Amino acid sequence: MSSATLKRILHRALYPKPDSTHSISLFTTVSSSPDPLVTDAVAILTHRRCKSRWSTLRSLTPPGFTPSQFSDIILRLRNNPHLSLHFFLFTRRNSLCSHDVDSYSTLTHILARSRLKSHARDVLRLALRLASDDDGEDRISKVFRSLIKSYNRCGSAPFVFDLLVKSCLDSKEINGALMVMRKLKSRGITLQISTRNALISEVSRRRDASTGYKLYRQVFGLDDVTSVDKIKPNVNTFNLMMVSFYRERKTEMVERIWREMDEEVGCVPNAYSYSLLMETYFARGMMIEAEKIWEKMRLKGVVYDVVAYNTMIGGLCSNLEVTKAKELYGEMGSREIESTSLTYDHLVRGYCKVKDVDSAMVVYREMKRKSFEAEGLTIESLVEELCDDNKDRAVEAAEIVKEAVRESEFLPSQKCYELLIKRLCVEGKMDRALSIQAEMVGRGFKPNQETYNAFIDGYGRAGDEDTSSLLAIEMAESLKLRAEEE
Repeated sequence: MSSATLKRILHRALYPKPDSTHSISLFTTVSSSPDPLVTDAVAILTHRRCKSRWSTLRSLTPPGFTPSQFSDIILRLRNNPHLSLHFFLFTRRNSLCSHDVDSYSTLTHILARSRLKSHARDVLRLALRLASDDDGEDRISKVFRSLIKSYNRCGSAPFVFDLLVKSCLDSKEINGALMVMRKLKSRGITLQISTRNALISEVSRRRDASTGYKLYRQVFGLDDVTSVDKIKPNVNTFNLMMVSFYRERKTEMVERIWREMDEEVGCVPNAYSYSLLMETYFARGMMIEAEKIWEKMRLKGVVYDVVAYNTMIGGLCSNLEVTKAKELYGEMGSREIESTSLTYDHLVRGYCKVKDVDSAMVVYREMKRKSFEAEGLTIESLVEELCDDNKDRAVEAAEIVKEAVRESEFLPSQKCYELLIKRLCVEGKMDRALSIQAEMVGRGFKPNQETYNAFIDGYGRAGDEDTSSLLAIEMAESLKLRAEEE
């Protein structure tokens, strides 16, 4: 008797087959001649303690398992998907199986049918990387065909193909995802609405909003009178399309999508939908229409959320209606809706636009007390207003910039530096202007004629004619050299 046969006999004695009352089978077909190695491996995995099962498996078969054997093993472990996953990771970690697309597909089905979706997507991504086109077949088609082939054997669920589409999108394989969608449609398999939305969103983002809109009508069969698809677009479908068109400044399409949502599909908009429409009207300067939408939300009982408030506050501030915006800010507090950094950014910039820098600074200090970081545009708006001709607050502006650079990695623009330097020179703060100029040069910005003139005039007013004259000479030489370089 060979040592291998003896080892199998010993294993069968030590690890008998599980009692039939505890085993659940989804299939009526059983292999007439099971592989002894598969049987032994299943017995070890199901009856050995965790600490010893892995070392015992290594000693059982030093050469490892074939992909087919691996698939047979995890099929018999299909009611314990976590154990199947651990076994898979064990074989990879110890190089005990040269996995192929079919073994990956089997594991994907087992994980998917147990709703371990994130793990299933991870395995699918591995399958997509492994698949090659040596036989002329596209790698995504190969994975798809393997999933189809093993679908019934594994007792899988249709959403496993949604996971494949999403895995394609994760890998930026838009064409592959669309191909899978079409092949599924030809087989009468429909994708979940979240998958369709993900497809539309990715196509809109990577191509353009119009292409995404065409895909939307296709995947929901809106232009196909023979379509029997029972899944209808939801509010998220319309929101993502409105966002895509808004980003491309195609505001008329945002309105069209809004009408289709209501009139063609009968979908009820949510607070975010209303916010998108208000943002569209504000972008076109249509204040009255935006305020009507705000009131419509109130009449329909749509609860205002922080996005809606920020949209309205931002729109009012951009159209110089800062008093109304501040009233809405107060209303947020009374409703216990926490403001965000964007709320304060809108208000600070709004006050700067109406030349009320004192109120802007009050809001900015409150923003800092709440540990919010201001956007770069907000900082530069404050600098511009503090450096206004009628105010001597350039040092205060310089401190704001210094603090923002230190705390939030704010990168001032050349215009911001030039404003500070010119105003500091006007106020006679020459040393501070020089330090700002040194920082500006250190960031790669070259002083222009206006900067030189600011220093020349500043030193002249301070009575330092020698420095002023030297700077005039340096400016002439610098401008001449720059002209030659250009």
